Amino acid sequence: MISKRHLLISLLLLFSILPLWAGCDTEISIPPQKGVTLHGVIVDETNQPIEGVVVNDGLNFTQTDKRGMYFLKTDLSKSRFVSISIPAAFEIGSDEQIANGFYAPLSANEKVNRRDFILQKRKQTIDEFLYIAISDPQIKNEIQLERFRNETVSDLNETLSRYNDKETLAIVLGDMVFDQMNLFHPYKKVLRQTSVKTFLHTIGNHDIDLSYNDFQNTVDPSMGYGEKIYESHFGPTDYSVNMGKVHIITMKNLDYYQGKKYTERLTLPQLEWIKKDLSYIEPGTTVFINLHAPTSNKTGGNNNMKSTTLQLIEILKNYKVHVFAGHTHFYENAEVNPSFYEHNIGAACGAWWAGNVNRCGAPNGYLVTEVNGDNITWFYKATGKEAAYQFRIYKPGEFESQSEFIVANIWDWDNSYNVKWYEDGVLKGNMEQFSDEDQDYILMHGKAAGYKTNHLFRAIPSSNAKQVTIEVTNRFGKTFKNEVLL
Repeated sequence: MISKRHLLISLLLLFSILPLWAGCDTEISIPPQKGVTLHGVIVDETNQPIEGVVVNDGLNFTQTDKRGMYFLKTDLSKSRFVSISIPAAFEIGSDEQIANGFYAPLSANEKVNRRDFILQKRKQTIDEFLYIAISDPQIKNEIQLERFRNETVSDLNETLSRYNDKETLAIVLGDMVFDQMNLFHPYKKVLRQTSVKTFLHTIGNHDIDLSYNDFQNTVDPSMGYGEKIYESHFGPTDYSVNMGKVHIITMKNLDYYQGKKYTERLTLPQLEWIKKDLSYIEPGTTVFINLHAPTSNKTGGNNNMKSTTLQLIEILKNYKVHVFAGHTHFYENAEVNPSFYEHNIGAACGAWWAGNVNRCGAPNGYLVTEVNGDNITWFYKATGKEAAYQFRIYKPGEFESQSEFIVANIWDWDNSYNVKWYEDGVLKGNMEQFSDEDQDYILMHGKAAGYKTNHLFRAIPSSNAKQVTIEVTNRFGKTFKNEVLL
């Protein structure tokens, strides 16, 4: 039995390190079990055990019992972390705004690893929150870091100021840096200047130390492996947490060999990991999947996670799924089926900080997702623009390959959109969709690069027309209008 003195000391230590909430011995005795190499206790801030918390070592899963205890027969030569899927009734902890408190490193030098977790219960459960998805800051030097700070972070703070302190969880979808591992520290300092409470992270191909293979392709990890530096800053690459009614999974989907050789895919053990993780989640639940590389684009050649996409879709078939991905530096939505929607969003850095647009012409920016229970709505927020800036218009003659046409680039377009055009106030009908290389990107890049986006629309105005209005209605029934004088 724990003495009052020991309990007081434990609580004082806990609150001295908040918001870390993990890695503290609770002084609760754990009975040994044969073959178990990893165990621990999960309690709340009052030292009460928490039953039913899902725990995994990267390969094997279990749940805490009535005593808050878990036991795993972990192969410590293969598992680098133990992580817990924080229940929605508890806070997702953070250390200087980087998500923490849900994982602990493991050691092969300990015969039995004991890793305890202390979680802070929410004052009240929430159904509503903001989920901010940011892809590819891809910072290579101090100049780009300053652009990220002064443009992306500044704009994000302005956006969040309009939400009356609604709880916000953000995910950065990989390529935080551009092969420069030493920039993780200053990147994290920039995040502290945001009003976001907690940032999750996904590993990208440029966040892997290019001197090494990744862990799964390394014969002797003690000599180093590709994810090691990333893990020292952000923890495990595969993990899940819960917020409101949403189950959130983050996965590394890069099979990486040193020197930037990689394939976008999930391994078979990772697919099994997702199956095991979802076995604890009720069918019909809304599931967010965070990946670096997308699964289902129809444009862009070899950027998709081709080889294991069908298996992933099959595993997720009983859930309402939103995939958030980056990697491509273009914008493309894919409604794979009625319950599987992928957002491959534009990069924060656009086309590698060359200017202010992505390869598809979508502006630099990030996705704002509003969650209310199972109701999910979203819009793309262009950096430095009003929230209503959802498409760009080119007058006839401005889009070189479409010189007769008025052209609209509608980056968050999907098949539910309605795109109409008016000439001098008279409705002319729906604009024609087409595929081409965006003109703004060509001008920024200095020449055509070959990537053709499918979120372009065109119409030929009459020779005597004075004004054209374009009206875009999205899947949520929200209408955006823009007009130009000819």
